[in-house]
Amino acid sequence: ERKGKEPWTGVRNYQARNNMRAMQLGDQAFFIFADEKAIVGIVEVCAPSHHDSQTKDPRWDCVDIRAVRSLAKPVTLHMCKEDPRLADMALVKYTRLSVQPVRDEEWDIILELSAR
Repeated sequence: ERKGKEPWTGVRNYQARNNMRAMQLGDQAFFIFADEKAIVGIVEVCAPSHHDSQTKDPRWDCVDIRAVRSLAKPVTLHMCKEDPRLADMALVKYTRLSVQPVRDEEWDIILELSAR
């Protein structure tokens, strides 16, 4: 939140990279603290996919993001796995994939869990 616009660098998985390349200006995403394994906020794409400046390898891209807001309460991976409505969510099925699509109904459920 303090940094403002920030490149989302360091993605080195082809599927995650392709998911990032599909992002459009204004798309929102959940921000996860990996150490806590919890969704803690919402970010917005503020620059489309471009070369990741952390590498000379032209295969790797990033998008720029900015913080939109923190969630009322973090939503842990455990909470997601325990909720049967999220059984098919990419976050539950592919926990190591750093950039994943989120369906509208999953988005709403995460926000609901954060409000509890």
